[in-house]
Amino acid sequence: MEVQAIYKHARMSPRKVGEVTRQIQGKSATEALELLRAIPRKSARLVEKTLKSAIANATNNAKLNASVLRVRLAVANEGARMKRWQPKARGSAGPILKRMSHIRIVLTDE
Repeated sequence: MEVQAIYKHARMSPRKVGEVTRQIQGKSATEALELLRAIPRKSARLVEKTLKSAIANATNNAKLNASVLRVRLAVANEGARMKRWQPKARGSAGPILKRMSHIRIVLTDE
C-alpha cells in the first residue's frame, strides 16, 4: 500500500530541495530520517517535516508499521513564483522571481 504527503508552497527553489530528495529516494523511512538529520541545510528540514507527515499518515490512517516503510518516491516540483521588481538604471526595473516548490514523498510497505 502506498501513502503520501505533500508540502505545498515551500519557500525554497525546487533545485535546492531536489538535491536532498534524491538522497533519500529508495531508502527505508527510518534510515532516511537519520540521513536528513545529519544534512545541515534548510531544505533537509523541509523534507524531514514532509517525511514525518508521510510516516504519520501511514501509521494513523493506513495502520501500517513504520519500521517496514520505504521511500518509493521523493520529488520537488516547481510551485508558484512570487514576482518582484528590482530598480535598475535609468528608471527601468528588472524582475526577481522568488521560487517555491511542492515536496511530495510517497512511502510504500512493499
